[in-house]
Order: sequence, then C-alpha cells, then structure tokens
Amino acid sequence: MNVPRQKRMAVVNDITGFGRCSVAVALPIISAMKIQCCPLPTAILSAHTGFPKFFLDDYTMRMREYMHNWEELGIEFDGIYTGFLGSAEQIDIVIEFLERFTSDHTTIIVDPVMGDYGKLYSSYTQEMCHEMKRLLNYAHVLTPNLTEACRLLDIPYPNHVLTAQELEHIAQDLCAYGPRRIVITGLPDGNNIRNFVYEQGKPYQIISVSKIGEDRSGTGDVFVSIVAANLVKGIDFATAVAKAANFISKTIAYTVKQNIPVQYGICFEEYLTDLK
Repeated sequence: MNVPRQKRMAVVNDITGFGRCSVAVALPIISAMKIQCCPLPTAILSAHTGFPKFFLDDYTMRMREYMHNWEELGIEFDGIYTGFLGSAEQIDIVIEFLERFTSDHTTIIVDPVMGDYGKLYSSYTQEMCHEMKRLLNYAHVLTPNLTEACRLLDIPYPNHVLTAQELEHIAQDLCAYGPRRIVITGLPDGNNIRNFVYEQGKPYQIISVSKIGEDRSGTGDVFVSIVAANLVKGIDFATAVAKAANFISKTIAYTVKQNIPVQYGICFEEYLTDLK
C-alpha cells in the first residue's frame, strides 16, 4: 500500500506571542489540516501591534541566512504563503525566496497585508507598495481586502458598496499582474460579509456569511491559512474560501459568547479538530 507523501508549506510572516495572529495562527491551523508548516520569520513580537505596548525584534538581517540553510538542506515546498512584510527590503528577500524555492508543484499564496478601511497601515511606504506589485508577479493566488486591491491598482477607495461587475473588473485587473485566482475578502454588505472569488476562465462566485460582532485581529490570518492549506491539498478555490469563511463565522460566534477582547483575536483552538 502506497502512503501519500505529506505536503509541506512555508509561511513567511512574523511570530507574535500573544494576540492570535500571523504564525501563531498559521502553524496550528495548517498542521491541523495535516500539512507540515515551516515558518520563515520576518519579526518576533511579544504581542501584536494593536496592543499599546509590545516587544519587537526585526528579523530582516537574518532572513537570508535562514533561507540559505533551508536551501543547503534541500528542502522543497508544496505551498508558500506570505503574510505581513515590514519593509521594502523584506519584500525583496521574499522575492529571492520564491525564486529559489518555487518548483512546478509549488502553489504561491500572497496575502498583501497593507491596510484596511481605505487606509494603509502606518508602516507602509510608497516604496513598499511598488515592491508589493513586483511580488504579485510570483503569486498564483492573491487574497487582498478592498483597501489593498485598490492600492495595488492605484485606484480610489470606493464610497459605495461595489457591484459584482465592479468587483470582477478589479479582480481581472489584479490578474494582469500574475495571479490567476483572486479572493477580495471581508466586503461589508448590510448584515453580511462577502468574499468575492474570481478564477480566470470561470464565472465569479460570491460567498457570504453573517456579520457577527466587531472586527477582530488575526481573522485574515485564519482565513488565508485555511484557504492556503486547502489549495495545497488540491481542493478547488471556491470551496476553500467557503470553508474558511464558515470556520471563521463559527469561531467568532463562540468568541463573542466568551466575551473575549477584540485584540485577543478569535478562539479558533476550540474548533481545530473540525478542520480537514
């Protein structure tokens, strides 16, 4: 009896000790889905930056040596998922990483963590926006929110709820940079949250869930981790997005019942055994 080879995914993101985000989310979720998760840290934080105080150790100067060792060891990856990057130099390093470690069977998922609510994060510079566009050339899958999608295309952030046709046009323009699959995440629509799923050559799909409570830190990390793991396992794109959206809806409902502060993220641990 032949046993299928276990899949392996590299996750390029920061390691944050408290607050349920980045690698602290990706590692347990991807592992629960029976994929080996290998973090490449961009920074180490005691707590995420939504807290009033935190310790931060920038890992930029160590990233090349870290990935050089992986290359020496001959490690290969079925998936590479990139998250928050703290500088233009880190984006350059990630591009080097992708050039070294991408093979014919590697799926590259880029989460362009740049901003939200129509504004870039304070750490994001115009140079970083330009470098992020270069990174998109390597992506197979892109998971922006609407703020990030607009900034990547240099178009104004809309002051109205976009139609499906407007979202399709944005997704098609993003595909021109390289990725063939786009999900524009977290689109408010009354009492619902929509995720617009676009895959070249297929009709778009809109996956909606009910909005529950307030926005919480780390939700995007949970979402992309589930999508990435499903794609590496061969699950189709829309199904992967639906699984992620439904998992988050369920875990947020539980978190609200627990009266957990929004900075503490979502209590995904209670439902890890539901992931397949």
